[in-house]
Amino acid sequence: MPRLAAASLAGTAIEFYDFFIYGTAAALVLGPLFFPTFSPLAGTLAAFATFGVGFVARPLGSVLFGHLGDRRGRRPVLVLSLLMTGLATVAVGCVPTFESIGVAAPLLLLVLRFVQGVGLGGEWGGAVLLTAEHAPPERRALWSSFPQVGPSIGFLLANGVMLTLSATLTDAQFASWGWRIPFWGAGLLALVGLVLRASLVESPDFLQVREHARVPFVEVAREHWRLVLLTAGALAVGYAVFYAVTTWSLAYGVERLGVSRTVMLACIMAAVVVKGALTPVAALLGDRYGRRPMCLAGCAATALWMFPMVALLATGEPLLMFFGFLVAMLAFVSMFAVVSAYLPELYAPRVRCTGAAVGYNLAGVLGGALTPMVATAAARGEGTPWGVAAYLAAMAVLSLGCFALLPETRPARKEVAVPVAG
Repeated sequence: MPRLAAASLAGTAIEFYDFFIYGTAAALVLGPLFFPTFSPLAGTLAAFATFGVGFVARPLGSVLFGHLGDRRGRRPVLVLSLLMTGLATVAVGCVPTFESIGVAAPLLLLVLRFVQGVGLGGEWGGAVLLTAEHAPPERRALWSSFPQVGPSIGFLLANGVMLTLSATLTDAQFASWGWRIPFWGAGLLALVGLVLRASLVESPDFLQVREHARVPFVEVAREHWRLVLLTAGALAVGYAVFYAVTTWSLAYGVERLGVSRTVMLACIMAAVVVKGALTPVAALLGDRYGRRPMCLAGCAATALWMFPMVALLATGEPLLMFFGFLVAMLAFVSMFAVVSAYLPELYAPRVRCTGAAVGYNLAGVLGGALTPMVATAAARGEGTPWGVAAYLAAMAVLSLGCFALLPETRPARKEVAVPVAG
């Protein structure tokens, strides 16, 4: 289990590095380079629109790779999804700007971001299922939480590189060529991930399935559509909060509050470090008390914290912003630490790769694709952007309702019989 969990964690970290580096670049530099005829606000919105395309593509990736995972096994999904995402990310770093090739530049960004999204849509299902299906039932949330640590590491890698470049290069150097370096680095990371995953063995649950679904997505859509919609709605708030903190707040802090890129990235990264470190702890609580109670508590905490978080962000003070981000990340992790066990337990093994991945990635469309654009538009006026807080709190209430309609799936704890004397 430790070797399997480590390989899954490394792979998700690399894939999410690829995905996050685009979001950071969209917040900092892509608007002026690829949409120079737009106003600064419109350019940021356009850059976030290309960012959102990746989320729209993720459900398609979950269908395509879910079919492969349910028909041929979880292991091939891990290799092919990593290869696709890595190649697309390297290609983004090679796209000429609008000044060089005109409108073809943003169109190429859209295409490559779409390919990134398709690859990542397959990654989560394969990595989580391979770990969850090997894990002992009483510790399934714990072991399957390690792939969920991968996004935190990927985010820290992506933003650590951006932070270093931002601190060491001039604005002109960063805009000219510095922003491309993190994208090129994805090629080396992908090679490392492929080596780590080459020796993984297939999931025992998949090997025990006697009759595989002919077209898994059709079976999921016909027999489990309600479950897919509920899980998508339930997880949407997690995506919304994470990308409000890591993407929208970065752009807002730099462009509207005048906080330096370095300070904003440092505040966000510090909160994500704590979130990543506490993911296994929250997963242990999920094994102890159940998946559903953890998710309900996370949604309630999110709904209550969004207005204070936005107020703290609006101060522009680093320590206050960090505290606002930190509490939001703790609410987030109480949900997403256990969903890697929760979603697979909701589906039968014959359609598990498709069902779990489609629900998870549809949530990304609802919560991740729209949030940076909606938040940027809601924050256009002067003063504290309360509209952003209201939007995030409403998402939390929606997700709370969806979690309330889902069943608990934690395996029953085994009772040990105690012999009675006499």
